[in-house]
Amino acid sequence: MTTTSTSPRRGRNRLRPFIWGAAAVLLLLPALAMQFTGEVDWDGADFVVMGLMLATACGLYELAAWLSGNTAYRAAFGIALVAGFLTVWVNLAVGMFGSEGHPLNLMFGGVLLLAALGALLARFRAHGMAWAMGATAVAQLLAAGVGLAVGVSVGTDEQGGPPLAREALLTACFALPWLASAMLFRKAADTEAAADAMT
Repeated sequence: MTTTSTSPRRGRNRLRPFIWGAAAVLLLLPALAMQFTGEVDWDGADFVVMGLMLATACGLYELAAWLSGNTAYRAAFGIALVAGFLTVWVNLAVGMFGSEGHPLNLMFGGVLLLAALGALLARFRAHGMAWAMGATAVAQLLAAGVGLAVGVSVGTDEQGGPPLAREALLTACFALPWLASAMLFRKAADTEAAADAMT
């Protein structure tokens, strides 16, 4: 596998205990909430799914730390992971458009697939990752536009749901972390290019 940096800090991850610790706390929060309110009602399958999602996100961040010691690269990777995690979580919990089972929400699986394939095609190099995350931001905006154009919303399909325009706007906002990730990957690529020019 091609790595993105020869920095001596590559592979060191001082954030490891905080990241894995935060994941453990997130997994325990629903169990704690269930002791005080009936609003939260998770079963074993819910905890398994959330545990797998958190472990995957933390494991992928470990990959980022192994690939590069560049702070901008790691931040970009982390932001992309958070965006992907939240996309899956929102779709499983309530759905971006309509309820969680609405077929229109399958578009966001395509958005995540684009991010993953783009990262693989870029071989995790910062320059290619910047393009991949930029394309993912565009895909997120297109998905929001398609949802708006199709006219599917909880407000029209289900009683008492939020209006379509608000759902589309919130969905479009998910493009912001993808864009921020792209910009940070671009910064990491520029830093690496400058370091290569000096050697």
